Amino acid sequence: MSDLINEPDAKRLIFGLRDTGYNVKTATADIIDNSIAAGADQIRMEVILRSDGRKVVYFGDNGNGMDPDGVRRAMRYGAPERENPESLGKFGLGLKTASSSVCLKYTLISRDSKNNELAKLAWDLEHVAQREQWEMLQEPVTESEREAFDELCGDKGTLVIWEKCDRILTKEYEPGSAQERMAITRLTESLAKHLSLVYHRFLDKTDSRVRNIDIFINQSPVIPWNPFYPTRSEQVLAPQKQLIEVELPDGSCDTARIRAWILPHRNDMTKDEEKTHARISNRGQGFYIYREGRLIQDGGWMEVFGVIEPHYSLLRIEFDFGHGLDDAFRIDVKKSRILFHPELADGLTALLQPIYREAGQRYRRKNRELALNKPIDHTSANKNIADTGNTETPQVSSVDTNTQSAVVSNNLGQKIKLKVAVQSYVSADTIYVEAVENITSGELWQPALRSAGDSGHVPAVLLNTHHDFYQKIYKRAAANGYAVDGMDLLLWAFAAAEQNNTNAELEPIFEDIRSEISNNLRKLLRNVPDAEPGELIDDGES
Repeated sequence: MSDLINEPDAKRLIFGLRDTGYNVKTATADIIDNSIAAGADQIRMEVILRSDGRKVVYFGDNGNGMDPDGVRRAMRYGAPERENPESLGKFGLGLKTASSSVCLKYTLISRDSKNNELAKLAWDLEHVAQREQWEMLQEPVTESEREAFDELCGDKGTLVIWEKCDRILTKEYEPGSAQERMAITRLTESLAKHLSLVYHRFLDKTDSRVRNIDIFINQSPVIPWNPFYPTRSEQVLAPQKQLIEVELPDGSCDTARIRAWILPHRNDMTKDEEKTHARISNRGQGFYIYREGRLIQDGGWMEVFGVIEPHYSLLRIEFDFGHGLDDAFRIDVKKSRILFHPELADGLTALLQPIYREAGQRYRRKNRELALNKPIDHTSANKNIADTGNTETPQVSSVDTNTQSAVVSNNLGQKIKLKVAVQSYVSADTIYVEAVENITSGELWQPALRSAGDSGHVPAVLLNTHHDFYQKIYKRAAANGYAVDGMDLLLWAFAAAEQNNTNAELEPIFEDIRSEISNNLRKLLRNVPDAEPGELIDDGES
C-alpha cells in the first residue's frame, strides 16, 4: 500500500458525520428523496415506541428496489453517482448521514423483483467503533423485518430501518411513559407538516409539474400544503420576467424560474382559513426554493432584501431550478440551503423591488383600515369618574345648546360665562369620556359639558379619533385596559381643570395650550408606525 494513502479513522469519522446539520425532519426528507429517486409512488413511514422505550422507524417504498450489489453500493459512504442527473439524491451521502444523525444503527433491505430474495446490510456505529474499521453487518432478515417489508413495500422496493434512535427526541423521558408517547405523537405531527410542504408538488394530484406520490406516516396520509395559496393569492410578476438566465462557474448558462405571490391579509380570511391555507407569519415571508420540484428552502430573503419584518409577511417568492444549476447555487449536502451569487442577488433585488414595496403598502393599508375601524372601550374610565365624587370641578349653573355656552362657578369666581361644547341626551355610559370624529381643529382633546338628559351637565372630555396620538398610542394601548383608563383619566382631568380655572379672558390661552400640545404630539409621532393587527388584540382574543 502506498505511504500516501491516508484512510480516515473509522470511529472518529463515522461518529463525526452524525453532526452535519440534520434534524429529524430534514433526515426524514432525505430518506424520502431516495424513494422518489427509485421511482416509488407509495412511501410509508412508521414511527414505533416500544413499551421499554426503544424507538424504531421504518421507511418502506414500492420503488425499483435493488439487488445485493445495489444494496452494497447504496450503503457505501459516497455512493456512486446516479444515472439520472435529475435525481433528488446528489452526493451519495444522504442515506448514511441522515440516518446516523438520528440513530446508531440503520439497516437497508431491498429487492428488485418479488422472485428474488431480500438483500440486507446494516451500519452499526458502535460496531464500527469496536472494530475500528469500516465494517458493515450482514445479518439474516428476521421474520418481523420480512413482515414489515411485505406490509410497507410489497413485491419489490426498499425498506430502511432506524434503530437505537438516541437522537429522535430532543428531550429524555421515562422509557415508554405517557409523556414519551405524547412526544412521539407530536413528532409525527411535526413530520407530517414538514413533508406536506417539502413535497407538496408531488403530493398534489392536480400539480402536473412533477410525478405524483403518496406519503403515509403511521398509516395517515400526508396532505399537501401549498405555501402560495394560489386560489386566494395574487401572482404579481409579469410572465416575461419569470425566466432568469443564470451563469455557471464554467461560463455556461441555464434557466431558473421565478414567481411572486402576495397573499391575502389575515384579516381578510377566517381564522380556520388562515391557519389551514395561508399560515401568515414573519418567518413565512421570502424565498421558497425548489430543486427539481422538491422544496429545499422556505422563507428568508437571502440577502436580496433586508431583515424580516411584519410589513412584508404577505410576500412569498417561488424560485425553481433544476440539477443543472447545482454548482451555481452551491447546494449543501442536506439539500436544505442554497446561496445566491452577489450579482444574482443584486439582479433579484432590482426585479422584485416594486413587488416588495407593493406588498408592504398593501399590508400597511390594511393595518390602517383595521386601526380606524377597531373601537376602543372607554367605559371603565367613565365609570371611574362617575364613582369619584370629590374631584375639583366647576359648578354648572346653566347651559345653552344653541350658543354652545355655559355659566359656571369655578376657582376664578361666580357666574363665569364660557364658550364650550354643550351636549345633551348623550349615552349614560360615555358622559365623561367619548372618542368622536367631528373635531376639526386638530386638537387631541376638547373640554365639554354633557348630560344624559337636558339638565345636570357635568365636565367631560371629547377625544379626537383622527389625531395621531389616538391612532398610534391609544390603539396600541387598547390591549391594556389600564393604559387606556390612565390616558382617559388624565385628559379628563386636564379638561376639568381648564373649566375650573378659566374665564372669558383666559379661554383663548387654554385653547392655544391645547393646540400647541396637540401639534407637538403630532410632530413627535410622525415617525412612529401605525399599530399592527397583533397590537390591537388583547391576550384573551389571540
